[in-house]
Amino acid sequence: MTALLLHACCAPCSLEPLRMLREEGFDPTICWCNPNIQPAEEHDRRLAELRRYCAATSTPLIEAHEDYAAWERGVAPVGARNRERRCRACYALRLAEACRVAEREGFTHIATTLAVSPYQLFEVCNEVLERLAAARGLVPVIRDFRPWYPEATRRSRELGMYRQNYCGCRFSAAEAVLDRARLRDERRAAKVAAHDAQAAAQKAAQPKEEHHEVSVCRA
Repeated sequence: MTALLLHACCAPCSLEPLRMLREEGFDPTICWCNPNIQPAEEHDRRLAELRRYCAATSTPLIEAHEDYAAWERGVAPVGARNRERRCRACYALRLAEACRVAEREGFTHIATTLAVSPYQLFEVCNEVLERLAAARGLVPVIRDFRPWYPEATRRSRELGMYRQNYCGCRFSAAEAVLDRARLRDERRAAKVAAHDAQAAAQKAAQPKEEHHEVSVCRA
């Protein structure tokens, strides 16, 4: 089997990539490097979940150096103004460290679980990984794992894994709150519209009352 370093953002998103890469003949080792995850309690909770899963499945785990100050300098200034720029810088910081670890540890192939979630910027992430891997002589294993996101969700729930509801940084947390509020409003509006349509259909289906004129005979 071909040794491969798999950068992992969390345990749930690791499930399907691990399964599929093994089926392809790779022998994955997980690499954790996510200085974007805030607050610290959230970061530690996700890492603890990944540690538990790796221990339970005998999957090797490397915890790479996480430069929080570099994230604040290189990513935070973009903030909410430009999501693509922010995510590109964030991907680059995390994947650069993963590529450094891969080269140091003698891996020839590298991949990331960031390609699982439909909420990530898939093309941007792949572009960043390809560039950074090439700079260190690594082979980037690019796969579209997004079609298996529902299966990863199902399996992670079955396993009782902690599942976060935002990507990681404070900006994505704020965006997730707004997205959930928007979806609630859309569902509420759809429910009201469906109720009104049903009421209108029932009213239209009711038989109309016939009105008969009564003739009065006047003597």
